[in-house]
Amino acid sequence: MSENTDLIIVGGGISGASLLYTVAKFTDIDDVTLIEKEREIAAINSHRTNNSQTLHFGDIETNYTLEKAEEVKEGAELLAGYLEGTDPDREMHSKRSKMVLGVGDEEAAKLEERYHQNGFGDLYPKLREIGREEIEELEPKVVEGRDPTTALKALQTPDGYVVDYGAVAKSFVDAAREEDGVGVHLGTAVENVDEGYDGFTVETDDGDFEADAVVVAAGSHSLQFAKEMGYGEHMSLLPVAGSFFLADDLLNGKVYTLQMKKLPFAAVHGDADVHDGGVTRFGPTAKLVPALERGRLSTVSDFADVFGFSPASVLSYVNILSDRILFPYVVRNLVYDIPEIGKRAFLPDVQKVVPSVDVDDIERAKGYGGVRPQIVNTETKELDMGEAKITGDGVLFNITPSPGASTALKNAMTDVHTVLDFFDEDHEFDEAAFREATIENFPRVDADAEAGAETEDDGADDHATAEADD
Repeated sequence: MSENTDLIIVGGGISGASLLYTVAKFTDIDDVTLIEKEREIAAINSHRTNNSQTLHFGDIETNYTLEKAEEVKEGAELLAGYLEGTDPDREMHSKRSKMVLGVGDEEAAKLEERYHQNGFGDLYPKLREIGREEIEELEPKVVEGRDPTTALKALQTPDGYVVDYGAVAKSFVDAAREEDGVGVHLGTAVENVDEGYDGFTVETDDGDFEADAVVVAAGSHSLQFAKEMGYGEHMSLLPVAGSFFLADDLLNGKVYTLQMKKLPFAAVHGDADVHDGGVTRFGPTAKLVPALERGRLSTVSDFADVFGFSPASVLSYVNILSDRILFPYVVRNLVYDIPEIGKRAFLPDVQKVVPSVDVDDIERAKGYGGVRPQIVNTETKELDMGEAKITGDGVLFNITPSPGASTALKNAMTDVHTVLDFFDEDHEFDEAAFREATIENFPRVDADAEAGAETEDDGADDHATAEADD
């Protein structure tokens, strides 16, 4: 027997859970089913140990252009608003200071230009440019032991959301389950998605499901399903496994370093764990792996399906990995996995954040880190830094590259419109209610308070001028 439903979502990570929540709570689609191969929601990349736990706003991510930051900012505010409205006891998140740290004259100048000339100070009202003294007040270990003649500057904000994305995904699913017509099938592996004349058959190890539309939100596996159905032939993946090193209580919040040019991977940063402020994580490292899930040999063959071993794929990899910046970076990250040698090699990255750390103070975190798919365009033979979605007739494949978790609700909002198009606009999306439940709860700078502060500053400046005139 087949189970019939209007919409099937494949994948129970933060992306699939966000879409389930948005469809169930804010559309009039009658029946929606989520299918997840693990026995719990968010067990793989969305699990708190497998990602950076950062809600990316674009304010301290120095590889973002202003345009990219504007896009990411709205997505982050949607999720932050959801957390503010549903997690007052902060069981799913913490709020701490975060900053991007510039060390030396060149990096300090880059941050100053970014803040003043490039428009980031205007885009983020809470973002401040601070120097050594204020950095030391917020993060004493960042200054302790550092050469006092070395220039030090940071862009800092109190809006550092540290997020347990796995817990958030579970809360999305719990909220969706409150609605009629919502089905969640855990421990159910999808084996095939077949497109027919009247819709789709999703074949699983626990029976078949029939649906009018399908969204595959299964991370790296999304492209695998797409290729099996004849989509995404011009795409491949560069799977990157992230890892972390752990230390004792060293930082109060998040401290990022400047992004290396041409690298799509996150800059090394240090931060306190979302649930244990006494543990400081440093990372991520970025190691290329021939698998779609870390530590699972069964997904090596899945990677082979995605890679395809076509001349275009091989040439794309050669072109990308021969880059004079990327190749040394890849080799260096391989070294980090070698016992003892690895942490000695990684130590300078840690010391850029906390100079006083010694090699004995850090240990490689066991069981931490997931796989992030970097999209390869086999036509241009380059990494594709754009949004990775493939839309077919009644089917959507969402590969969700970084920062997919941060923009999960924004992606869900976009995907809902695509899904409604699949149904020829027979259903509606209450976007106003969606925004009221999410972004409307995001705490913003009080415009009146800002105006009052500016008036006081102006008055103080006038008084100072009068004194000078006297």
